[in-house]
Amino acid sequence: MTAPDVTELPTGKPPRRRLHPAWIVAAVAFLALVGAAGFRAAPGVLMVPLQQEFGWSTTVLSLAVSINLVLFGLTAPFAAALMDRFGIRTVTAVALCLIGLGSALTVFVNQSWQILLTWGLLIGLGTGSMALVFAATIANTWFSKSRGLVIGILTSGSAAGQLVFLPFIAALAQNPGWRGASLLIAAGALAVAPLVLRWLRNSPADVGVRAYGAETTAGDEGTPTAEPIKADSTNAAVRALQVLKRASKVRTFWALAAGFAICGATTNGLIGTHFIPSAHDHGMPETTAAGLLAVVGIFDILGTIASGWLTDRFNPKILLAVYYQFRGIGLLVLPLLLGSTVEPSMIIFVVVYGLDWVATVPPTAAICRKVFGADGSVVFGWVFAAHQLGAAAAALAAGYIRDATGHYTYAWIGAAAMCTVAAVISATIRKDAGKKEPVPVVA
Repeated sequence: MTAPDVTELPTGKPPRRRLHPAWIVAAVAFLALVGAAGFRAAPGVLMVPLQQEFGWSTTVLSLAVSINLVLFGLTAPFAAALMDRFGIRTVTAVALCLIGLGSALTVFVNQSWQILLTWGLLIGLGTGSMALVFAATIANTWFSKSRGLVIGILTSGSAAGQLVFLPFIAALAQNPGWRGASLLIAAGALAVAPLVLRWLRNSPADVGVRAYGAETTAGDEGTPTAEPIKADSTNAAVRALQVLKRASKVRTFWALAAGFAICGATTNGLIGTHFIPSAHDHGMPETTAAGLLAVVGIFDILGTIASGWLTDRFNPKILLAVYYQFRGIGLLVLPLLLGSTVEPSMIIFVVVYGLDWVATVPPTAAICRKVFGADGSVVFGWVFAAHQLGAAAAALAAGYIRDATGHYTYAWIGAAAMCTVAAVISATIRKDAGKKEPVPVVA
């Protein structure tokens, strides 16, 4: 089937404005991120039921989550290079199938190494290929303006997935059980794959248009054509490593990676994995704690979109410093807020933390794009790898702290201190990193 003609024939009337294909691609990408986000909500909800059935320790289950988070991060830069090489659509569809397969096979586990294989390896590879680098790749490929806003909207897809799945996962974990919750996650990922294959396009050239916001040249108004974008013939793994080598020589890369590692530690690693078990330790029902995380997801959507809008207008390094410091304050007071019932102070924490959850993504991606040019998406993939390594370390460390001390208090306080470090690092990113378009880094 050929792509629909997006031009207007002369009729004597002003041409009717049509929706740019970039927005259709963004909508499908958003749905794909929603479908892939089911597992992000699962570990915190399923940890207690698995412990009750199999007697596995918090450390063992935290290790499975850590393996997932490591692969989630390390797959990202290679996935970005694979998208450049084989196309966004193919890589995304395969990733959704891996998530679905890993979630479905989880229902058969009865030994701890099997949960490491399903939660860790299969789902880690799948979610890594659908990581935040996917949002950056869509925005950089299809949009020449409003990129920050688009990244914010797409990033909020993960939050929307948490919002959609978390209450159902929590309910299914209670009745009929955690296996039903695993099958729901598999169904969510697989249901989106046909939409990706049908509607997701690799580049504007595939449908004969320019990226949204790209200026037309004189004489071709009303005829939005584009030169075909040639796939990068470099081996994806080689290119990802070459980009890392170049980026590692730039101080800004290390500042972003360090800040994002702390970002991952304080979101996916701690709150995403251990908030529900910690609330359960204080006598709060798991469904109630899951509902609080769902509220985090609601305000995450608003916060991330707002952050994208702000990133298009303000210096992103200042935004990062503010976001990290506010997060640290929230974590510092969290041990005082946890209890068997939901008090107004906890609602305030959930709202503020939700607004700040992944608000760091649009400014971080913007700095990567401006400093590293054409390598920006792959560089962001490596920065995101640091995010997930931080998350993995925090998930495992918090599980160990819980087993050793019987509570999570030291984990929350340590995370608050790390957020202050991230704020300082972000504030010291070189002055022009977020203000002008530099020459891309070269070997």
